[in-house]
Amino acid sequence: MSKTEEFLTKDEEEEIVEAIRTSEKNTSGEIRVHLEKSTGEMDIFDRAMEVFHMLKMDNTKQDNGVLIYVAVEDRNFVIYGDKGINNVVPNDFWESTKDAIVAQFKQGNFKQGLVDGVLKAGEQLQKHFPWKENDVNELSDKISKG
Repeated sequence: MSKTEEFLTKDEEEEIVEAIRTSEKNTSGEIRVHLEKSTGEMDIFDRAMEVFHMLKMDNTKQDNGVLIYVAVEDRNFVIYGDKGINNVVPNDFWESTKDAIVAQFKQGNFKQGLVDGVLKAGEQLQKHFPWKENDVNELSDKISKG
């Protein structure tokens, strides 16, 4: 088994998916978590942007997708928000979300770190992009892997 497959158990993955569903229940925003072994030679931010595009997160109606990209063996991650959400959150939002994830990751609590990051992003999405009657879930809630 690779480190990516060992990073989370099946139950932990389900808990993260449930956190995504909970977060998206009251917003038109979209949250995805993507895990992969490594960025290789690529800069992590550039790779996260590539994955964001590959997952079609840049096609949401209100440009309000948030990706939590994790390169497991590199022991690194990026939170990437599309321009719609990025333009309305407080200046320190991404940094404070990153800090919440790091606090759990440092203790080996990878699932909880991702859950905390998802829920924190969901709070901002709900605040700035509240759910409306005609909103649909535009993207899968499942964890993607590369």
